[in-house]
Amino acid sequence: MTRDPAAPDAPGRPPTPPPPDPMRVFDRHLVRLRRDRAAATVGQVAPVLEAAADRLLDRLDDITRRFTRALDIGGRGVVAPMLAGRGIPFVVSMDLSARMAALSREAAGRRVLAADEEWLPFAPESFDLVVASLSLHWVNDLPGALVQIRRVLRPDGLFLASLPGLGTLQELRDALAVTESELRGGLSPRISPFPELRDLAGLLQRAGFALPVADAEALPIAYRTPMALLRDLRAAGETNAVLARDPRIPPRALLPLAASRLPETEEGIPATLRLLVMTGWAPHESQSRPARPGSATVRLADALGVQERSAGEKAGG
Repeated sequence: MTRDPAAPDAPGRPPTPPPPDPMRVFDRHLVRLRRDRAAATVGQVAPVLEAAADRLLDRLDDITRRFTRALDIGGRGVVAPMLAGRGIPFVVSMDLSARMAALSREAAGRRVLAADEEWLPFAPESFDLVVASLSLHWVNDLPGALVQIRRVLRPDGLFLASLPGLGTLQELRDALAVTESELRGGLSPRISPFPELRDLAGLLQRAGFALPVADAEALPIAYRTPMALLRDLRAAGETNAVLARDPRIPPRALLPLAASRLPETEEGIPATLRLLVMTGWAPHESQSRPARPGSATVRLADALGVQERSAGEKAGG
């Protein structure tokens, strides 16, 4: 007999859980709690955060226009002072964690608030620059977050973002996979899934950005010991928050054994951070557009400075 899906569950049985939402990959409540806790320790990884932010903001050096109102998303007290140092007079910093957001106030006296990256609490066209340095990789709805960012940008406003891409911490991922497979006979997600470069420009375009660009660069990091790498991940609030993670306590031997399998070089234990960088502009009539097919008014021969010949005519004839 087929059970009516709308019928209540039988007495004494636990309620039937709802089907999993494919859009929900991360436990956002846990992400916030870990960022709250990490607000006291994130200074330990400031050099890495500053290096990533420097590389992202270097792109402003190639732009001649002046920005006056900037939004810093998830900058962890690092990005806001850099923006102020570049002469931007009005900077707002926001973070999912109120404690993490407060770091920007302590660092540079900026305006701060706690808010969700997937639902920005700002009026349309509030900013002419939005920067998200290593902060969007924990959102469940990245396309929706990009739409929100596009909404708060003024026409001809700029969006700059970097996030870890596929290949980040691959050394640690491989070591954990081999070790857990040996100890448990199966795998549980231990490191956040990362986006691929080929997807990002399309996501920017779908969100309504003009002139979308996505590129990648590596930020190599080396640690003296494997456990130092794991401590830094905790200090930054970057430990596992995947909903599909195994709720059981991992075997005591998992981390030490996985750590012993990490490759080692002369510089130390490598931990590759593969940065994916997104750049997009809010549309404006002043921006260049591709020409309409067939609208050219100059012949190719004239542009190249050569003599046009009819088909079959020999050169030098």
